[in-house]
Amino acid sequence: MQFFKDVSLSAVTAGFVAVLVGFTSSVAIVFQAAQALHATPDMIASWMWALGLGMGLCTLLPSLWLKKPVMVAWSTPGAAVLASAGTAGAFSIQEAVGAFMVCAALITLSGATGWFERVMNRIPLALASALLAGVLARFGLAGFAAAQTALPLVVCMLLAYLVGKRWWPRYAVPFTLLVAIIFVAVHAGFTGAGVTFGLAMPVFVRPSFTVSALVSLALPLFIVTMASQNLPGVAAIQSTGYGDQRANGGDAGIPVSKVITITGVATLLLAPFGAFALNLSAITAAICMGPEAHSDSRRRYTAAVSCGVLYVVIGLFGAAITGVLTAFPKELVAAIAGLALLGTIGGALTAALQHEPHREAAVVTFLVTLSGVVVAGVGSAFWGVVAGALALLVQHFGRSTLLRGPH
Repeated sequence: MQFFKDVSLSAVTAGFVAVLVGFTSSVAIVFQAAQALHATPDMIASWMWALGLGMGLCTLLPSLWLKKPVMVAWSTPGAAVLASAGTAGAFSIQEAVGAFMVCAALITLSGATGWFERVMNRIPLALASALLAGVLARFGLAGFAAAQTALPLVVCMLLAYLVGKRWWPRYAVPFTLLVAIIFVAVHAGFTGAGVTFGLAMPVFVRPSFTVSALVSLALPLFIVTMASQNLPGVAAIQSTGYGDQRANGGDAGIPVSKVITITGVATLLLAPFGAFALNLSAITAAICMGPEAHSDSRRRYTAAVSCGVLYVVIGLFGAAITGVLTAFPKELVAAIAGLALLGTIGGALTAALQHEPHREAAVVTFLVTLSGVVVAGVGSAFWGVVAGALALLVQHFGRSTLLRGPH
């Protein structure tokens, strides 16, 4: 099988780091959302089963089929919307499941019609790269900010990363992760993990469709998923060179519309079991699509496949894997994410600033995205693109460079 010829230690490590970062950074929000909607412990376990299988299969199968790193994750801002809306106690778990299914139908429609991809294809590479850099830079800053509470660990990891880049550049991230684990183990820094072995069991919840849940849950969930997750996800695909290159005589890239359709259908099927929204990933995608995953871009799909396999395992053994992953100190997770993303951040900034007519608009996009501002419940990724597009419109209205240039 071609996969076993292409896979490498760096790719498998990138897949593990992606799962570690993506899971531990937001699983608490998912738990909060489930609890706010009055989910029972069995239902919460079912949520992890559905989300793990959904993310895993939507990542694993397309990556194997296309031989390109297709990365899918749950909607973290969507979980935050559910947690805040559910806190008021106005919605039952049945109404929430109905809202999940409506959101899934809208995501499927946006993918099947191709409108979202057409909009994204009008965004210049400079703005897409600036958007990605702004999203990732927050994780880079958080990685070094972790030194405030774990200075010896972060310094040790930084030195290990630099040494690895100097002598074993392909294995710098695996080496850094190994050093960090040894450091934490020696200093007894792992938190007590309540590990309960056993298969997670799905719990079916019959959906209930109400107008109030449609307006207050389904539509906000759809909007934040598309604007705060799929938007930077497509930017990650474009900025790392996996966009559709056929117009320039290259190979076909990742079919964005088809992948979004797959995430919508998967969400629709798994919604009664707790999958509230699946979408393209940006942060974990950057880890698996970057040069640290593999020096050969044609083999980086193996990192996504590794990530997908781990997500499936999480879905099947949700309680045990959750306990193991959450045992890692948050500073280790933040630092390894920041270091693993350094190369991608640098590449995105280079692509954002190299085209002079779009440079200032790209800087605006980068800064607005980096700010983390939230307006009307929509995150900074969307507003960064809006601000950058507005800057282009004002600076180049009527000129041929408007919304053109390198893609």
